[in-house]
Amino acid sequence: MQSLSAGGPKRIIAIDVLRGLSLFGIFLVNMLSFHSPYIYYNPYEWWKTSQDLAAFSWVDILVQSSFYPLFAMMFGFGAAMQYEKAKQQGQPFVWTGIRRFTFLMVLGLVHAFFIWPGDILFNYAVCGFLLLLFLRLSGRMLLIVGTLLLFLPAIALSLMLIMAAYMDPYSTVYWTDIASVSASIAAYGSGTYAEITTQRMNDWLNVNIVDGAFFYQLISILPFLFIGAGAYKLDIVGKWTSRPKKTAFIFLVFFVTGLLLKGVPTIFDRSNIAYSYIQDSIGGPILGVSYAALIILLCSFAKSYHLLKPFAAAGKMSLTNYLTQSIIGTLIFYHYGLGFYGQITVSTGIWLCVTIYAVQVIASNLWLERFQQGPFELLWRTASYGKRGKQG
Repeated sequence: MQSLSAGGPKRIIAIDVLRGLSLFGIFLVNMLSFHSPYIYYNPYEWWKTSQDLAAFSWVDILVQSSFYPLFAMMFGFGAAMQYEKAKQQGQPFVWTGIRRFTFLMVLGLVHAFFIWPGDILFNYAVCGFLLLLFLRLSGRMLLIVGTLLLFLPAIALSLMLIMAAYMDPYSTVYWTDIASVSASIAAYGSGTYAEITTQRMNDWLNVNIVDGAFFYQLISILPFLFIGAGAYKLDIVGKWTSRPKKTAFIFLVFFVTGLLLKGVPTIFDRSNIAYSYIQDSIGGPILGVSYAALIILLCSFAKSYHLLKPFAAAGKMSLTNYLTQSIIGTLIFYHYGLGFYGQITVSTGIWLCVTIYAVQVIASNLWLERFQQGPFELLWRTASYGKRGKQG
């Protein structure tokens, strides 16, 4: 395996650009949850105007479930990189990994309960603990295991949902949870901080714990960590960077396949959970891989490399920027902030997202001109390695 730190600056930049642009994609989807009770309604019934429906459709097909897998892959990629560095230095990684993921788990719970309930850090940390048991596997084996864990349950559940829809069409129809929607609007739109915190906890439990949701979260996230770890060990980024024609072909194949699968609900029935599940669990990751191939391909050419390079700073500070997005988003929409919850359109939310992210890119570049890493990255590193933080 070839080290990324040895003679591969474009590869390093490509990795940070992947993180930075994945963070933007996640932010676009999260914005829907910042300003509306997204987890409790059927979006194609909730948004009434043609402009809102069109804007949501673009986000649903091109962004939803395609960037969080990419971000999770980069998380596994980073864990494997730390493991290999420790191995090269003859040091054990297991206790470092435990400290890293424990810090992330605690930070995730604080984030979920006191800032925003859509936290992903806690889930990543739990999956990170499981990944520790398998990091000694070869890159090829990690890719195989991750791919099987991703697609076998997804295909099986898709077939079950299709059969259920065939036998009883009403059993797989999207429905809006009116009671939960009303509770969310009441709490986030006009509640006190204590009432909002209670609602945050309820939302987090509904998404992560209730009715076996935690197991679903595991099978939805863990495979991407395996794939990302395998990609690091096999130096996939380096190989794709050095072979632009092959990378372009990979992009085209995965992009067309992913786009077709993401369009299944639009082609057949948007209100059917079976088709939406295929769209998100199978089409989403495949389209995400095409984005990764495209970004790496662009980073292999001088002109596009220089255009994308500023986004690398946002990726290098992805933890800080992720948490900052939640703080800014909730301060804009929750009652203890500006109180715009439930009052803006999808298009307005998208433009807000673009504006905030653009400011983050500029701020990240300015910050990294003076410091080596972001404030939360520094805290994470210190918690992992101690005051001296021997590894990056």
